Amino acid sequence: MQLTDLTDQQLVDRANAGEAAAFDTLYQRYKDWAFRLALRETGRDEGLAADAVQDSFLYLLKKFPGFELQAKLTTFLYPVVKHNAQSADRKRRRKTPSGPQTDSADETDSEPEPDRLDGLRSILGTLPEHQREVVFMRFLDDMSLNEIALALGIPLGTVKSRLHHAIGALREEPACRAYFDIDP
Repeated sequence: MQLTDLTDQQLVDRANAGEAAAFDTLYQRYKDWAFRLALRETGRDEGLAADAVQDSFLYLLKKFPGFELQAKLTTFLYPVVKHNAQSADRKRRRKTPSGPQTDSADETDSEPEPDRLDGLRSILGTLPEHQREVVFMRFLDDMSLNEIALALGIPLGTVKSRLHHAIGALREEPACRAYFDIDP
C-alpha cells in the first residue's frame, strides 16, 4: 500500500512515529486547498498566499510528535491558514497603503472565465464577512457544517444560521439571480 492510499489519521499516526514521508504526503494532499484559501484571504496575492501556506505547514510540523487528529485535517488547518494569510496581508497593507492587489490569476484551471468569476466575487461581496466565510467553507472548501463549527470555534447553530441567512440574501439579490439566470 502506498502512502497516498492511507487516510489522514493513518498518515498522522505515521508522522507521529517519525516517518517524514507521511507528513510530506499530508502536505501534498492539502497544499493546493491551503493555497486557494490563502489566496482568498490575501486579496489574490500569490506570494503572500504561498508564504502563508508554508508558515501553516511549518506550524503543523511543529505539532509532531504528539499531534492528535480530532476531525478532518482541513478543520485544523483552516484557522491556521486563514490567520497566517490575514496576518501577511495586514503586514503588506502597512507597507503599501494602496490596499489589496487584484491580479487575474485563476485559482484552478477549472474556474469560470475571469469576467464571470469577477461577477460571482462581486455578488458574494454583498454578504457580511461572517456569512461569506461560511458560504466559502461549505461550498468551495466542501466542509460539513460540523467541520465549519469546529474550524471557526462557534456553535453548530450559529453556522446553520449564518448559512441560512447568506443563502436567503443571495436568493433575493438581483445580481445573483441574473448571474445564475433565475427568473423572479
